[in-house]
Amino acid sequence: MNLHLKDKTFIVTGGSKGIGAAITQTLFEEGSKVMIATRSREATEQFIDQIDPSRSQLHSIIGDLKSSDQCRKVIEETVAYFGSIDGIVNNAGMNDGVTLEDGPEAFRKSLELNLYHYYDLVHYALPYLKTSKGSIVNISSKVALTGQGATSGYAAAKSAQLGLTREWAAALLEDGVRVNAVLPAEVMTPLYRKWLDNSFENPAAKEAEIVSKIPLGKRMTSAQEIASMTVFLLSDQSAHTTGQFMIVDGGYVHLDRSLT
Repeated sequence: MNLHLKDKTFIVTGGSKGIGAAITQTLFEEGSKVMIATRSREATEQFIDQIDPSRSQLHSIIGDLKSSDQCRKVIEETVAYFGSIDGIVNNAGMNDGVTLEDGPEAFRKSLELNLYHYYDLVHYALPYLKTSKGSIVNISSKVALTGQGATSGYAAAKSAQLGLTREWAAALLEDGVRVNAVLPAEVMTPLYRKWLDNSFENPAAKEAEIVSKIPLGKRMTSAQEIASMTVFLLSDQSAHTTGQFMIVDGGYVHLDRSLT
């Protein structure tokens, strides 16, 4: 399928690791230009060197997206380097395990880590997205729908991202800008691996337990499967899709796990 993404420009936050790296790689293979916004300098430089050492399609801006000024800089430098913005993938963040017991300050810091830059980047990019009739994809999480326990900050941020998805989809209808969300569930990223290894006495047993509850195929979703859905939503092949929550999880959230 030709997704008609050649020479279009996208920003992918956290775009050099895990799901973000898979999204960047897929866009690169479609001929797109990608600005990676991240604070991971070494990993990002290695990633770009591997697939686009000329920097003709991939470039990066290193800095902490918790700063609104850094978010504005991402937009300005993307336009300066590539000339336009056709879409944003809000992906950066992490499940930091901030609980109800951890208190207000920790909760607010969790929102700062996982939520505010979603708004800030789109705010500063809005004139360019309206010009290109672009697309926004917010990477949320199954936790927004199911909860998880012991992660109040992350759950609140991920739920808020879904609210913003619907709000922006409604607000930007007349501008032709589409806004959708993708909700991963169980995807083996480096962060997921770290969580398993650091949280359980027997990580292999816990992984097997989780996989046994995934109805379709008894396997985790791949990062590439999340990337494929995300890139489809960025493309004009999904030109009449907006305000949607796409749950790529093998039925983990919505199918009765006792079925299998």
